[in-house]
Amino acid sequence: MDMASAHPALPEPLAGDLRRVADPRNITAALPNAAYLDPLYEAAERRAVWQGGWIAVGFEGDAPRPGALYPADIAGLPLLLARGRDGALRVFHNICRHRGLKLVDRPTRTGSVIRCPYHAWCYRLDGRLDRTPHVGGVGVDSHEAVRPGDLGLVEIRSASRFGVVFADLSGAAPEIDDVLAPLAARWTVFGGRPFHAGGGDSAFEIEVACNWKLAVENYLESYHLPSVHPGLNSYSRIEDHEPIVGEPGHAGQVSLVYAPALDLAGGGLPRLEGLGPWWDTRAEYVAVYPNLLYGLHADHWYGIVLAPQDGGTTVERVRIGYFDAETATGARRAPLRQANTRLWREVFAEDVEPVERMQAGRRSPAFDGGVLTPVLETTTRDFHRWTAERMLSA
Repeated sequence: MDMASAHPALPEPLAGDLRRVADPRNITAALPNAAYLDPLYEAAERRAVWQGGWIAVGFEGDAPRPGALYPADIAGLPLLLARGRDGALRVFHNICRHRGLKLVDRPTRTGSVIRCPYHAWCYRLDGRLDRTPHVGGVGVDSHEAVRPGDLGLVEIRSASRFGVVFADLSGAAPEIDDVLAPLAARWTVFGGRPFHAGGGDSAFEIEVACNWKLAVENYLESYHLPSVHPGLNSYSRIEDHEPIVGEPGHAGQVSLVYAPALDLAGGGLPRLEGLGPWWDTRAEYVAVYPNLLYGLHADHWYGIVLAPQDGGTTVERVRIGYFDAETATGARRAPLRQANTRLWREVFAEDVEPVERMQAGRRSPAFDGGVLTPVLETTTRDFHRWTAERMLSA
């Protein structure tokens, strides 16, 4: 059975809605409610979006040392980040090749092998099958019908950029550097800089009762700042932002007034040298499609990997990082790191209620997608069009 017959197409009314959204002439067209509620759409999205190209699956700091293992569940797909003894960070399908057991269910560190807790099959950190206890009978650990060379962990094509780990489950997407080239061109002065994770005081998670796309849409625009973030809007107003739109694969906002004070003396984190005057008061907030929300500043960066748990629940994994090891891990600046984390935690928490209420509102028969404003939501429109095109192409 081929893939086309195994996975029937979306019903024509929904496909027609997606074609309308994909049409660039429809500048106010938004995704229909089915994109946030319909299990059939969710199943098609799993193939088209999550298995159809590069997605963000975690952070380099999730598995910082050899032997570190980090399970990442994205849209029902159990994945595993593993740091090998050679220092390489690999991404595998998080399943034992014997009976499909999920191998790792919490972050941990191992010595030299990943051991299945069911029948004790063991895999090396590079994915090779190492031991198959009793596979040929009690006390017999081999059998001619079971070929270890054919039964290693299934590795997923992966790459790390800007402190984030990306994976391509299709194995056929363009090279990651080609995909991220427009973004790398925006951030060329950061090229080659280390993107350190900030440690335990710079990491947190938020579970939100909404479809993952609503979290992306909310991040993309500054239209909601006066209503949802009055504190933030008092010093970083809606008019202090410019849209980033028209570059393939991402969209977002430029803040023109970034100048935080994180202590009572008005001090802040040390800024990276050599960036030039453009970054003196600017920061950029970009959604890298489909599921990475990223903030880049002269003194720190953060990433939010959106991990859909189902069509109506999303875990936002937030990691804040810095550009030198002392700032990232040193005790001297721990109070500033912690203040920075509190600031972002408060901002992100303010977004929870609006996106959850938007999810609830999509159950109303009186609403079917709404309308996007043609000036302040061009970035959301870009994301909707990208989503519709990805769904239709699959």
